[in-house]
Order: sequence, then C-alpha cells, then structure tokens
Amino acid sequence: MKKIAVITTGGDAPGMNAAVRAVVRTARYCNFQISGIKRGWWGLIENDFFVMGNRDVSGIISRGGTILGTMRCPLSKTRKGMDLIVKNLGRIAPDGIVVIGGDGSMRASYEISKRCRVPVIGIPASIDNDIAGTDETIGFDTAINTALSAIDKIRDTATSHERVFIVEVMGRDSGFLALSAGIASGAEIVLLPEIKWKKKDVLKKLISFERKKSSLIIVMAEGAGDCQCLCEYLSGKSGKRVRVSKLGYIQRGGSPSVDSRILGSVLGYRAVELIKKGKKNLMCAWVNDRFRTVPLSYPARHRKKIDREMLKISNVLSGQSR
Repeated sequence: MKKIAVITTGGDAPGMNAAVRAVVRTARYCNFQISGIKRGWWGLIENDFFVMGNRDVSGIISRGGTILGTMRCPLSKTRKGMDLIVKNLGRIAPDGIVVIGGDGSMRASYEISKRCRVPVIGIPASIDNDIAGTDETIGFDTAINTALSAIDKIRDTATSHERVFIVEVMGRDSGFLALSAGIASGAEIVLLPEIKWKKKDVLKKLISFERKKSSLIIVMAEGAGDCQCLCEYLSGKSGKRVRVSKLGYIQRGGSPSVDSRILGSVLGYRAVELIKKGKKNLMCAWVNDRFRTVPLSYPARHRKKIDREMLKISNVLSGQSR
C-alpha cells in the first residue's frame, strides 16, 4: 500500500477543506494510506499527523478554513527545519505529499522537492490569487464575493451620507483581489501595490467626480499604502467627509463559494492522480478553464503580474475622464 500525505500551509483560504476532502477520498479510492499533517510545516517538524479515512472528511466541503490547521513556521525557512521536514516526510509519506497553500508554500514545496526523493504535488490556495502558473487559486472567488458583499453595504451608507469611503481589502504584495472587487462593485478608484500612485492624483480624481456623484468608493489593497494617511489627506484637501473601512480577516473565512469548492475538489482529485501515475514536483493549475500542470519551479521563481488592461477597464467603467 502506498503511503502519501496531505498538508495545508500558509494562510487559510475557503475551499482548502474541499481540496483536503478530495485528496483523502481519491487516495482511499486508489487504496493508498493517506496521512493528514497537522498545523502546516510544524506538523512535519514535530511528527504531528494522523491516518485519515473517508469519515474524517465527511461534511467538511462547506466549511471555511482547514481542518488540518495551519501556522506560520519560521523554522521551515532554515536549514535545520528543512532537514527535519525532509527526514520525517520520507518516513511518514515516502510515496508522495500534496501541499495545499499559497505562493510561499509553493516555494517551500520546491525546496523540499530538490532535497528529497518524495514526489511533491502543489495545489494553489490563496485568496490573493497571486500564484504564477494558474489563472485562479482556491479561495479567491469566495474572497471576492465576501469583499463585494461588504462594499455593496458600505456603498449604501456612503450614498445616504454623501461620503467618500476608502475600503481596504487584503493583498500585501498583489492587487488581484482589490482589482476584481473594484470592478465588480463599480468602485470609482482602485489602488494597487503594483501600480505607483500619488495622493495628489487621487485627490484630482476625487474632485473630478464631485460634480457627478455625491459619494465615492475607493478600493485599496492593504499593500498599496497607508489608507488612514490617505483619508486624512483627502479630508483636509477636498473638504469631503472621508472614512476608512478595513475588511480584514473576514475575507479569509466563511463557507466557500461554488467556484472555490469545485476548484478545490478537482485539483485535489488531480493531485492524487498525478502521484498514482508516478508524476512528481508539479503544481496543479487551472488555465483557460482547464486543468494543467506546471513544474513547481515555475511558481517558485516567477511572480504573477497584474493585468493592466483590467485596471483600464475599471477606470473607464467608473466614469473617469481621460
């Protein structure tokens, strides 16, 4: 009987449980022994795992977060930590491991694949959708819908009180979530970490809208700058009542959307199939609405780029003048 494992690492994302469920049930269908590694990389360092069966994943497809747990693990970035991970992995799951996580998880997976013979298969799961090699990551669709629901409600208050709201969404290094939420909500201004901007330019746009609209929404990725500083600047220079609303961790939680559940299920199934076929050191990807694989080295070495044409579309549809 082949022994494989599944692990969730990095930040949690809605749909991770759907992927875990798919990995476990596909593994059992293939007559593999499947172990769940608890608390991310810490579980491999401290031998914290358990053998899983179909009943262990019953009813979890609708739950947010991850039943396996996940924790940041600075030790995984050290030689000592990596040595422990590789050593224990070879004992617990000599025939393969499925790693479900974000861009940092894919980089760590690639490092592990270079150090040991155990096949490593990555599944991209991140609300930021910032992993190179795949069009969509597990959890991204759910996070957009969560943010959109909040922005729509904030719009009601902004309109009623004739205010400007800066809505901060997650995205330290990438603006995919902010851009998608901005387009879907009809935000007047979208600010991203990838695109340089100046406060005076935001002020100019705000003033240009003043003659057309009594309220405005600015969607801002957290890594794009200091939203409170921008709020004070716009308030002082424009005379408008500007408020800040940080959506925070609600974007990570909640029941996964249909998209996130299906993507998690399909990629989880495909990951085990790859191990069954003897494939290794690949990331499962979703490209042009079809399943694809890319070498783990690709997301580890490349950064996904924002689509500037989508930002232009956002600007045009918001009613901005040239």
